[in-house]
Amino acid sequence: MVASRSARERKAAAEAGPLATVKIDLDDEKQFVYKVGCTTCVARGDRPWSTYRAGADNGYLAAMDRWTFHLVEKHPGTEAPCLAYLSAAQQRLHDRREQRS
Repeated sequence: MVASRSARERKAAAEAGPLATVKIDLDDEKQFVYKVGCTTCVARGDRPWSTYRAGADNGYLAAMDRWTFHLVEKHPGTEAPCLAYLSAAQQRLHDRREQRS
C-alpha cells in the first residue's frame, strides 16, 4: 500500500524534529517534492530557510540530508530523529562530490 501525501508529510515532520516544517508538493510530472523549512532561521529577506530546490534532487533523502546538515551547522545540540542518519548523509554528499569530479 502506498502512503498518502499527508502520511508522508507526518512521517517526514516526525523525523525532522521540532524545528522543522514539512510540506510535500507535486512537480509538473506529479512526483513528490519535499520542502523542509526551519522555524527559526531566515534566508533572504524575511523568507524562512528551506531545502526546496527545483529539479530531480528534491526527494525525501535529498531534502532530509540538507535539513540534517542545517541542523548540525546552525542548531548544534538540537535533538531530531534524522540526526541518527548523519553519517549516511555525509557519505551520500561525499559520493555526489566524487561523481562530479
